[in-house]
Amino acid sequence: MPPARGRPATLLLPMDFFSINNLLTLLMLTLLQAVLGFDNLLYISMESKRVAEHERQRVRRLGISIAIILRIALLFVLTEAIELFQDPFVHVDTAALRVAMSGHALIVLLGGGFILYTAVKEIVHMLAPADVSAHADGPAPVSVARAVFLIVLMNLVFSFDSILGAIALTKNFATMAVAVVISGLLMIWLADRVSRFLQKNRLYEVLGLFVLLLVGVMLLSEGGHLAHLAFFGHGIEPMAKSTFYFVIAILVLVDVVQGKYQKKLLAQKASE
Repeated sequence: MPPARGRPATLLLPMDFFSINNLLTLLMLTLLQAVLGFDNLLYISMESKRVAEHERQRVRRLGISIAIILRIALLFVLTEAIELFQDPFVHVDTAALRVAMSGHALIVLLGGGFILYTAVKEIVHMLAPADVSAHADGPAPVSVARAVFLIVLMNLVFSFDSILGAIALTKNFATMAVAVVISGLLMIWLADRVSRFLQKNRLYEVLGLFVLLLVGVMLLSEGGHLAHLAFFGHGIEPMAKSTFYFVIAILVLVDVVQGKYQKKLLAQKASE
């Protein structure tokens, strides 16, 4: 549903903010932020493990905290000047290529391309013909500043859809800002737990990387659709969210069944 235009966001009075309708909207926005933040959470967990182990929790919390502040700033900008991001600034219309590139489409395309590059790079690194123990902790550690910067940057890329969805549901800036803060705090709480789970169950890192790969493909398809990108008359269609989550569910199911089957084979081999 496209966000409505022409009505600036407003701050409600405290009494109106705590009305039943507004609280229900706040709950819906928080759930929306949480659902759309799953892929962001996975990226944060993957990126944070590239720093020194004792710095990982600080990187996750610092990155998400800065991203919350910038998300609120982005929310304000989008509510006041959404046309600047939605209106195309580049037009190409030829027999081979058609595109109407907007700021929103460009940001989503760049974010999808970067995530796809990150996932492929990590998968190639994981399959590198070298001693597994030498790569147990992944690539060489990066600086805290670089990791925090990438987490904040990608957090903003992922936040576009959730913010535009929020604007479509309400014009109350306070409600949207509170939903962003609550979802950010939940993300901080979950990021540590997801990272610890991946650290203890390293085989699931493969699953995580392919989910991240899927996220990159989804963002590229969405960005291509937003840019009205078409090659030889064939337009780019976005990957539906339902398809995305269905594929993730299948990947998880395959990984769980394969893990249990592998344990069964190892147990049978040990008993021989």
